[in-house]
Amino acid sequence: MASQQFSDRKYVILAIFSAIILIFLARLFYIQIVDDQYKLTARNQAFRYMTDYPARGNIFDRKGKRLVYNQAAYDLMVIPKQVKDLDTIDFCKVLGIDKETFRKRMLKAKQAPNSPLKPSVFEKEISIEHSAILNEKLYKFSGFFLVSRTLRKYPSSIAAHLLGYVGEVAPEMIDTSSYYKNGDYIGISGMEKAYELPLRGVKGIHIEVVDVHNRPQGSYMNGIYDTLAVAGKDIECTLDASLQEYGEKLMQNKIGSIVAIEPSTGEILAFVSSPSYDPNLLIGSTLPKNFVTLQQDSLTPLFNRALMASYPPGSTFKLVMTLIAQNEKVLTRSSSFFCAGGYNYGGARPLKCDAHHGYLELPAGIAHSCNTYFCNVFRVVMDNRKYAKMEDVFSVWRNHVTSFGIGRHLNTDIPNELRGSLPTIPHYNKVFGAHRWHTSTIISLAIGQGELGITPIQNANVVCVIANKGFYFIPHTVRSINKNPNDSLLLRFREKHFAMVTDTSYYNVVIEGMNEVVKHGTAAASQIPGIDYCAKTGTAENKRVINGKVIQLKDHSMFIAFAPKENPKIAIAVAVENAGWGAAWAAPIASLMIEKYLTDSISRPLVEKKMLEGDIVHSNIIGKQKK
Repeated sequence: MASQQFSDRKYVILAIFSAIILIFLARLFYIQIVDDQYKLTARNQAFRYMTDYPARGNIFDRKGKRLVYNQAAYDLMVIPKQVKDLDTIDFCKVLGIDKETFRKRMLKAKQAPNSPLKPSVFEKEISIEHSAILNEKLYKFSGFFLVSRTLRKYPSSIAAHLLGYVGEVAPEMIDTSSYYKNGDYIGISGMEKAYELPLRGVKGIHIEVVDVHNRPQGSYMNGIYDTLAVAGKDIECTLDASLQEYGEKLMQNKIGSIVAIEPSTGEILAFVSSPSYDPNLLIGSTLPKNFVTLQQDSLTPLFNRALMASYPPGSTFKLVMTLIAQNEKVLTRSSSFFCAGGYNYGGARPLKCDAHHGYLELPAGIAHSCNTYFCNVFRVVMDNRKYAKMEDVFSVWRNHVTSFGIGRHLNTDIPNELRGSLPTIPHYNKVFGAHRWHTSTIISLAIGQGELGITPIQNANVVCVIANKGFYFIPHTVRSINKNPNDSLLLRFREKHFAMVTDTSYYNVVIEGMNEVVKHGTAAASQIPGIDYCAKTGTAENKRVINGKVIQLKDHSMFIAFAPKENPKIAIAVAVENAGWGAAWAAPIASLMIEKYLTDSISRPLVEKKMLEGDIVHSNIIGKQKK
């Protein structure tokens, strides 16, 4: 009986072992014969995994002119583990490098974040001509191969601050991204950064069979394991290239900016920051050296003044004050104040006006930019008795100002936007003491001075609010992505944003005054034949604290406008640093931009000549040297 049980158990054990063996044999057969994926892994040394880099999307202006495209180049890649029996002298001769350079590059390819088992860039941006010569000799250099890349090209060399540039991805981005690898390129600034995702496309991978001599033998399995690269999407931007180029010429040898916007859409027509630079300087391997050179330039051409420079708005802010006062029911079109050449607010000396204007009503106050008039406007706003205390009315005033897009981010699509500066109650409590400040303490706000700081794009946006009589669209740079104007990235720019002042009759009074500025007021010299437009000059005080002392420097020339008066097509803000009166430089520059955009011609050649040839930068430098 016991013998029978032992025999049965023996057969059971044999059956179990036989089944296990059969399973392993079947699995081994499947891996080695049936499943090519495992065969591919086992023979990994015979294959090269090549990244196919997609062509980055082109950028066109609103009229279809190409502003950014790609030019072909090649990177020489190396897989250190596959480098065997290399004739280093011959290899260095072909590349035109020395042995020390070769040694350093190979060492870098083996060290983190690179790997001896993975491809790394050995030499960047080899021209098509040189790559053809090199490709014929690569069979002698195992472990090395060429990968096609593209570099950006800027045919018109304009709008550097808006378009931005592309550079190598930073190590920290590699660590946190599953997409970017060492040596990849990414948008660093401007539109290139803001629209990186649609512009970059999607990388592909193809597996190439190579023989023992490092010669490509074609795709593995006819490419069934390859993934295709997807080209980046083309972008139609909002810029008018000819207007942008004209603006940059007008701003040569001047420091400042021009921002022009289409009020009915928020589309940025021109975005000039001066001095600028040729965007072709920041391409590929030349980028680091050129970037340092630009960074060390005393005129700071890399600084985006249109988006990041904060200026006192000067008298351009009087328009906002007018709208707030009307909305608070303390000012009407017929409100009259007397100007005897200044506003006496109890200080050691009155806040001066540039003339003795006598009695003025609101439109004339705007037309002649009377400081006395607008100090009184500020007074009637701040002394409004319907508010219990100063802090209450100041909060209301501040909320009004921010609703015009001042003192906060507009959330435009251009990276690194600054909010400017708008004083707060805690700030004044800290400076003057709680409940110890009042209207006369902060009277400089009335004329756009004091703690106010507005960026040029914010000032242009204020003009859009006035032109639209109460609302604006967020200023933006892209009209469509792959010819789709309703791409999800663009939908937020279709939404209207309303100022707290919504009564169109209040805007009509301001527009009347702005029209008088051009016809009979401070910008009469900048009239445009055949174009009825509305504007406001500004002269912004320019003070700096040097060694504890407040130094008065030459004023900034400021100007804002929209045109034409009916159905406006363009709103513009111009700032020219250290140029004096707003009517002297900013106004004629803006008027030329308006005429160029609306008529594609210039009817005032002498004005144009003066603006094109005007050199404020060097005249100021010479003036300082004489002092």
